[in-house]
Amino acid sequence: MKKKSLDVKIDFVILWVDGNDQNWRNEKNNYSHISGDAGENRFRDCDNLQYLFRGIEKYAPWVNKIFFVTWGHTPKWLNTNNNKIRIVKHDEFIPKEYLPTFNSNVIELNLHRIQDLSEHFVLFNDDLFLLKKTVASDFFEEGLPRDVYSEYTQLASHYNDTHFFMKANILAIINNYFNKKTFMKKNFSKAINVKYGKLNFKTLRNLRANRKFSGFWNFHAPQPYLKQTFTTIWKKEYKALDLACHNKFRNSTDLGHYLYRYWQMLEGNFKPKKDESKYFVYTNDNTQIIKAIKNRKYKMICINDAYVDIDFDKAIKEINEAFSQILPNKSHFEN
Repeated sequence: MKKKSLDVKIDFVILWVDGNDQNWRNEKNNYSHISGDAGENRFRDCDNLQYLFRGIEKYAPWVNKIFFVTWGHTPKWLNTNNNKIRIVKHDEFIPKEYLPTFNSNVIELNLHRIQDLSEHFVLFNDDLFLLKKTVASDFFEEGLPRDVYSEYTQLASHYNDTHFFMKANILAIINNYFNKKTFMKKNFSKAINVKYGKLNFKTLRNLRANRKFSGFWNFHAPQPYLKQTFTTIWKKEYKALDLACHNKFRNSTDLGHYLYRYWQMLEGNFKPKKDESKYFVYTNDNTQIIKAIKNRKYKMICINDAYVDIDFDKAIKEINEAFSQILPNKSHFEN
């Protein structure tokens, strides 16, 4: 009998790095001779992590544990004595041959090794925020992750787009194990579903392209996972994962957690859901982000730090003021 969402323990996993920590910077600089994507925007602190924790306490009080994954530092304001928080350092779960790492993909690929992590967990990054009430069934239903299936082909934005190469590497593995025709025959109601709305058209446009999967629409949103998916793929694709995990910084041979997401979907191990998230990027005009926060237009949002040529301090100030208006009170996760 499949377990209902409320019958399983659901943990949250949050990744965070303090780019201002001098000890961390010194260690990172020791590997500056290694090629890869080591842009400053990959590591700088937006000083709004507390609003993620406030949102979790207010809108997801049902969560079992929060595993806070870090190089070794923690925010000064974080109440590490809160019984729902578990601080997890990289060297506690990532194999030593991959350390130190400054590549979030490497960290995410090894999350299943975290001691005591529940079989059902949701992966957060520190740029994700909850703006409305959530329930456990937003993430898991009958013991299965909830997701939005949408096929999509995305081209590289420029010749050195490591994210594009990572997705190409993932698709190469996926197409070795799964056939589109077979998947659609077994899971058509999951591939095309009324809950997806207009996103169905993306899948339909790719339906007759060929028997290979050319890509999927990726949502920058909290992602539910089964730990068993991680262990299964590590057994089947150890060589590729091992190679990727040796990358100190993001590189063209990377793999990422989307490998696990695609695998779950193509095995049919998911339940369809409506997309209630929105992706934003810090820019010099953050009007739409501020409006979305104040109006709580979406259940969850991502605000990605993607551009280095903006007035970053101004952007952070404006957006954090908006967060402070809707989540003004400290959570029990704060000192």
